[in-house]
Amino acid sequence: MSGHSKWSQIKNKKAVTDIKKGQIFGKLAKIIQLASRKGEDPNTNPDLRAAVEKAKAANMPADNIERAIKKGGGKSGGATLESARYEAYGPGGVAIIIEAVTDNKNRTVAEIKHILSEHNAKLAETGSVTWAFEKKGNEWFSKMPVALNEKDAKTFDKLMEALDNHDDIQEIYSNAE
Repeated sequence: MSGHSKWSQIKNKKAVTDIKKGQIFGKLAKIIQLASRKGEDPNTNPDLRAAVEKAKAANMPADNIERAIKKGGGKSGGATLESARYEAYGPGGVAIIIEAVTDNKNRTVAEIKHILSEHNAKLAETGSVTWAFEKKGNEWFSKMPVALNEKDAKTFDKLMEALDNHDDIQEIYSNAE
């Protein structure tokens, strides 16, 4: 039985869970900070209200939410965040819209280009992908779904995972089936 400590297994699982929670909370905090620029009261700022509700649904602690609101409102200093949208073509010609919140657009675009190039995808010009989507509320919906072969589907899945793990990327939309 040596080397089979139940506590060790629990500790390792908890560490992985904590890392994932931290990434989610970091992304949610950026959304809250960006939304709180329009006003720090969720009752008068619908974007902030939606961001706070999303954070509460993910069990984000209330003090983290308050800290993000104050930071976004300019009361606690910190870097200025701004939203950015990037368009790309992925494996098999899949159209991708990437929405990010960042404190440094140059760094973020370089990192996104690197991720895309590693997964057989490339950044596209602004407007070259959005024609394949329709904006309804906060969600982008594909007008023309694209079916992928097995090889492209595996590469696409790895690309989506890599993009989702990036701290600045908030939402990813594609027309892949």
